[in-house]
Amino acid sequence: MSVSSIPGRRRRLNKTQKLSVAGISAMAVAALSFSLVPANADPKPEAETPVSAAPVVLASAAGTPQAKAVQASIIEQHSTAEKLVKAADLAKAKKAAAAKAKAAEAAEVKARAEAKAKAEAAAKVRAKAVAAERTAPQAASRSEARTPVYANNLDGWINQALDIMRANGIPGSYNGLHRNIMRESTGNPNAVNGWDVNAQNGTPSCGLLQVIQPTFNAYHVPGTSWNIYDPVANITAAANYAADKYGSMDNVNSAY
Repeated sequence: MSVSSIPGRRRRLNKTQKLSVAGISAMAVAALSFSLVPANADPKPEAETPVSAAPVVLASAAGTPQAKAVQASIIEQHSTAEKLVKAADLAKAKKAAAAKAKAAEAAEVKARAEAKAKAEAAAKVRAKAVAAERTAPQAASRSEARTPVYANNLDGWINQALDIMRANGIPGSYNGLHRNIMRESTGNPNAVNGWDVNAQNGTPSCGLLQVIQPTFNAYHVPGTSWNIYDPVANITAAANYAADKYGSMDNVNSAY
């Protein structure tokens, strides 16, 4: 059945397609003919050998322009296919190379960023250490400046005792302490009364403010020495006792 004989459908073949069909048909006929006539067949007398039209057709078809065009078309298509495969492989290789280069660039950028972050962190640590080294002497100097230094004399003892008294909420003034100290011991921290009633009872009055041992122990101020002859400990214990009994050492004007 030809193409034109299909009901309701018409197809037109261009010249190249017609030539291709003709060439392929000729080649098919040639292949069929060669397969039908063995190469080693015994020759028969000329009169008995049937004459076949196929070889003649094949011979004539093989050299026709149509056959040559088909062959050339097949060769061209094969060459085009090879070129397309090579182009696809080349594009694939380029794409893989580009991806590899991009990954390498990203890894390098990441490495540089990590190195920069590490360097910045190390710089901050060094800067902090340097700042600490610089501020440490200043802080120590300020701490020393805040720590008062008291003279080792009556004036220094009274001032130190007043600071301790203020920290512990014990009332009293410089004048009140100085006045009672001068009356009781004339400023001698080792003074001892060996003749009054306390001495007769075995507990003589001692120190700057002439405190007996039981009173000193009862009114001792934390943070001071437990030595009754220590000037600051003696003053603060006596001031603590006077605050309890008289409201303040400032209110004491005689033996207490």
